[in-house]
Amino acid sequence: MEFGALIIGDEILSGKRQDKHFEFLQKTLKKYGLSLSWVKYIQDNSKDIIQSIQESIKPDTVIFSFGGIGATPDDFTRQAAAEAFDLKLTRNEEALKLIEEQFGEGAYPKRVLMANIPQEALLIPNEINKIPGFKINHHHFLPGFPEMAWPMVEWVLNTYYQGLLNQNDFAEASIWINDVSESKLIDLMNEIVKKYPEIKLFSLPKLKPIKTIELGVKGSSKLVNEAILEIQEKITNLGYEWH
Repeated sequence: MEFGALIIGDEILSGKRQDKHFEFLQKTLKKYGLSLSWVKYIQDNSKDIIQSIQESIKPDTVIFSFGGIGATPDDFTRQAAAEAFDLKLTRNEEALKLIEEQFGEGAYPKRVLMANIPQEALLIPNEINKIPGFKINHHHFLPGFPEMAWPMVEWVLNTYYQGLLNQNDFAEASIWINDVSESKLIDLMNEIVKKYPEIKLFSLPKLKPIKTIELGVKGSSKLVNEAILEIQEKITNLGYEWH
């Protein structure tokens, strides 16, 4: 099972607000032995949101979507989710009750619009203001506000994906190699990739304060341990300093 994120909002793409969901989701999944496979940023445009949701519908992919489930004219995600899954947008009685209990008469006429969610969707509780997110299969639609969305992510993981948490035998290891260009290490990298196809190799150059490369691997702990030892040996044999 892989995990992806859809992050929606013109304010993020324009730079008016800095996205915080990517870093949070990456760290949260890592905490549970999981990893984030991809993230996509989307403008407040119904067509783009529908297309992005449809493209991400896969049986082995869990999606967290942040933003656009409010009641203002630039919030398109609830309707877009309904269209992407070919569902009707209907008034959810449980969501309506939560909103009425939280806001009383202030729920009308606008806040109740947030009780309109795709038919068959399941609610995701929001402990901050009680206006729920919702879930359709493996897609989870959450508010754009971090203080609301992040506890909801934790709830989703521990409620629906408990069996995946802390089950993956995942490890990462790397070394820093001094005063070398990537081109000098390509043959070595190809040897490692060919010998250990089940793990991922990464190379991250850095130019300042001195030219160095972080060369590493990630995957199952046994193969990672074997591969990093082989990398260390090969780098030493090539005459480069590493730490």
